[in-house]
Amino acid sequence: MRTDAHSPEPHLADSHDLIRVHGARENNLKDVSVEIPKRRLTVFTGVSGSGKSSLVFDTIAAESQRLINETYSAFVQGFMPTLARPEVDVLDGLTTAISVDQQRMGGDPRSTVGTATDAHAMLRILFSRLGEPHIGPPGAFSFNTPSVKAAGAITVERGAQKAQKVTFSRTGGMCPRCEGRGTVTDLDLAQLYDESLSIAEGAITVPGYKGGGWNSRLYAESGFFDPGKPISRFTKKELHDFLHREPTRMKIAGINMTYEGLIPRIQKSMLSKDKEGMQPHIREFVERAVTFTTCPECDGTRLNEGARSSKIKKISIADACQMEIRDLAEWVRGLAEPSVAPLLTALQHSLDSFVEIGLGYLSLDRPAATLSGGEAQRVKMIRHLGSSLTDVTYVFDEPTIGLHPHDIQRMNDLLLQLRDKGNTVLVVEHKPEAIAIADHVVDLGPGAGTAGGTVCFEGTVEGLRASDTTTGRHLDDRAAIKETVREAAGALEIRGARANNLQGVDVDIPLGVLVVVTGVAGSGKSSLVHGSIPTAEGVVYVDQAPIRGSRRSNPATYTGLLEPIRKAFAKANGVKPALFSANSEGACPTCNGAGVVYTDLGMMAGVSTTCEDCEGKRFQAAVLEYHLGGQDISEVLAMSVTEAEEFFGSGEAHTPAAHKILERLVDVGLGYLSIGQPLTTLSGGERQRLKLATHMGDKGGVYVLDEPTTGLHLADVEQLLGLLDRLVDSGKSVIVIEHHQAVMAHADWIIDLGPGAGHDGGRIVFEGTPADLVDARSTLTGEHLAEYVGA
Repeated sequence: MRTDAHSPEPHLADSHDLIRVHGARENNLKDVSVEIPKRRLTVFTGVSGSGKSSLVFDTIAAESQRLINETYSAFVQGFMPTLARPEVDVLDGLTTAISVDQQRMGGDPRSTVGTATDAHAMLRILFSRLGEPHIGPPGAFSFNTPSVKAAGAITVERGAQKAQKVTFSRTGGMCPRCEGRGTVTDLDLAQLYDESLSIAEGAITVPGYKGGGWNSRLYAESGFFDPGKPISRFTKKELHDFLHREPTRMKIAGINMTYEGLIPRIQKSMLSKDKEGMQPHIREFVERAVTFTTCPECDGTRLNEGARSSKIKKISIADACQMEIRDLAEWVRGLAEPSVAPLLTALQHSLDSFVEIGLGYLSLDRPAATLSGGEAQRVKMIRHLGSSLTDVTYVFDEPTIGLHPHDIQRMNDLLLQLRDKGNTVLVVEHKPEAIAIADHVVDLGPGAGTAGGTVCFEGTVEGLRASDTTTGRHLDDRAAIKETVREAAGALEIRGARANNLQGVDVDIPLGVLVVVTGVAGSGKSSLVHGSIPTAEGVVYVDQAPIRGSRRSNPATYTGLLEPIRKAFAKANGVKPALFSANSEGACPTCNGAGVVYTDLGMMAGVSTTCEDCEGKRFQAAVLEYHLGGQDISEVLAMSVTEAEEFFGSGEAHTPAAHKILERLVDVGLGYLSIGQPLTTLSGGERQRLKLATHMGDKGGVYVLDEPTTGLHLADVEQLLGLLDRLVDSGKSVIVIEHHQAVMAHADWIIDLGPGAGHDGGRIVFEGTPADLVDARSTLTGEHLAEYVGA
């Protein structure tokens, strides 16, 4: 027993309680040095584009991931993404980092909420043990596992060799008709070809099959039919060969090729892919030509008859997956079966986590690709809540996205729960309610892009409030409710809407004004707006789906800005426009116009180095000798949007087409972006605003925006409201799905859905002006809005 009254010296191992970052230079960071306390909750704030993600995700989390990958054998590393060391002088005290970002979940049509978590796997085991009648192992309840039967002879070497006949079978749960997708596709033949024309005249209207390419030559030169005869005059056999023929090897123009009917060929090349990943013109064709209908054999459950027939207490696995998760949790709680007690406990915990995190309204059969960014992020969180790991760094990217003010408190509790288990929690966030719970705050800025990248403040929330930084000044901002609202110029009628959880909703959405659709997460907002507003001409959707682009894509290529710039350079110098494209003739031959040379080091991490020939400018030296307004093409692409707007606005470089696009980019608050910056370096909020700028040129009369405040700093929200006002004042109708109280207060008309989520929602609980909503305080939204405006 110790008798000395002196407290023991702290152990050296306990002194490592800081993550130290020195000299971080990723993207726009300017030699940033910070010290982040471990086992605490640190929030990173700052205007959009100030460098928060560059510091948290691209420096701290990326280096932690790279160091972990290096502990694996060289063989295993060969299968992992290769990560380069971030641009930073010192990174000390790192722990294992787990990033929980907002990337939408896999677009595979067979991926569901149940398969993305462990819940579906546990349900399958449960049904394979307790289901009556017993139909087989857990795989028999999986819609991703087909049933297989095989027979053949095997030779058994035992004394005298003799062949034995064996049969092999595996029972899977996949519906044979729709192959576990729940939907079957029908093709509208009129969209595939014009039957009044012959193939030689260009009858095939599928993208990529027009005009003399290999696809159209394959049909024209196959010899199965006369390419000069109109399709309407084909015999039955010729039409079958044209549309449905099995794959056949043949020589066309001296090359061995496989001929296949047009329908199976399109199904393989286009319909088996995720629609979100398609190029816009192909997606448009697929939406026009293909109708998806519920599979008649499995009724959309994805499972074969055997799997649907096995039940526990009159509930099949298909019924269980269709239930809302909170109802399923109650059902599982009622199964007292000692033989599977540990399994039931684990399943119960997993389902309760969904309810705790505010996703109890989802069902396990909900396709993962239909989850919003915020929902996807929270589904990923569920995996970590039950984790036994401690002393881990959890990195979150705006976890409050898609959350009603009512749900933010719940999210805060979860973040604190993770911290209290002994983890370091790093959160990139803009919402004052989420910043309020921080133990430590790091504010980056002062501006965005090149005007940001420095630490403006480090300390407590109180210290931030008192500081004179942009975030500090705006932390207590409260928008006031509009004195007067605009009068509607008409209405968009929705009658009997029943998509997802909507309960026969009838509503008139006023036109010519700013309408905000609000309600708790899962109340049916997206179902109402995306599922019920007819996608007619003139309706422009700007959603949060990520922009798909390679390292070569940049704001100039995405918005179509590069086209007028190339033409202006070509005209000024009397050469062809293709020279001014880094993806075409003007590309530096050494790096093929990428600006960097990527060296693959086999099993080790690859290295990308700036190309020595073009010094990262991406163009051949000869191209850089052509000037417009005293600048070469690489100097123009290095300009910020604001600089480029001035440059193309007047003087020798005056180009109205380019100036118009640049004005729109400034309007949406992206003036700080460099027009040649790779799209892969943009944050989620920046990408959505880039989309908005692109669509502002459309002829649409109705704009539908899905949470445009995503990724926006409090100071930027004002600018967004100004932009929405300008859109409405120019005669457009703007419909916004939003949780941000500043946007609600600024609306002319509010449609509030609820009262709860899932089957407790799906009804209109309020329609009217923001002032009426605050006065009535009859809904959750009304209460929070009243509190926000201080009414």
